[in-house]
Amino acid sequence: MKTLGRYFIFLGSIFNNRESFRTYFRLIIDESITIGVDSVFIVAIVSTFIGAVTAVQTAYNIVSPLIENYIIGNIVRDMTILELAPTITALVFAGKVGSSIATGLGTMRISEQIDALEVMGINSVSYLVLPKIVSTMIMYPLLVILAAFLSLYGGFLASTLSGLSSASDYIYGVRYGFNEFTVLFMLIKALVFAFLISTISAYKGFYTSGGALEVGQSSTKAVTSSCIAILLADYLLADLMLN
Repeated sequence: MKTLGRYFIFLGSIFNNRESFRTYFRLIIDESITIGVDSVFIVAIVSTFIGAVTAVQTAYNIVSPLIENYIIGNIVRDMTILELAPTITALVFAGKVGSSIATGLGTMRISEQIDALEVMGINSVSYLVLPKIVSTMIMYPLLVILAAFLSLYGGFLASTLSGLSSASDYIYGVRYGFNEFTVLFMLIKALVFAFLISTISAYKGFYTSGGALEVGQSSTKAVTSSCIAILLADYLLADLMLN
């Protein structure tokens, strides 16, 4: 409870004594490149192969001749939009971006750069953390959209190239019984996960104490705590919005 209370106090201090909009705009652009653009490659690789594996395993489990081949595209679509694109990508994102945020802030803490900002009268939490949160909440949903598309495309390639399904059957399955709400649900999950990853990682890094060893420990704790928070939020959102 003490850690949770300190976390909420940390969030509240973000909005105190803020800097000018121009300052934040520049910082947000820089963070967006670091957080979003530099994560495209790993997200693309993971999502493409996840879609391909899902298609192959779905085809393997179709044992009845009464089940049409288009069901492969249907299952890949629902698995991708509801779970794989937002959640699996979030776990990968936490490992890459979350650890980077925690390490960066932890290094600034032990090298007394954060103390120097506070001596100059700058709210170090707002100046350092708020741009990271905003950038993550902007870029991560875009990465999730990319992951969903590439996952569906990976399933398409795996199905057609291996002869598990024809291109027309797969596309028909993707379109069959489509529910637009699932896309909204995916984006809501993306925003929640982005907030959790950025704030938890920043919190762990900002309150690092000690030396280089503790910076590594803070990075590990940030990834672990973010993954637990993602899975818990995933369950709560599914229970609240899909029931």
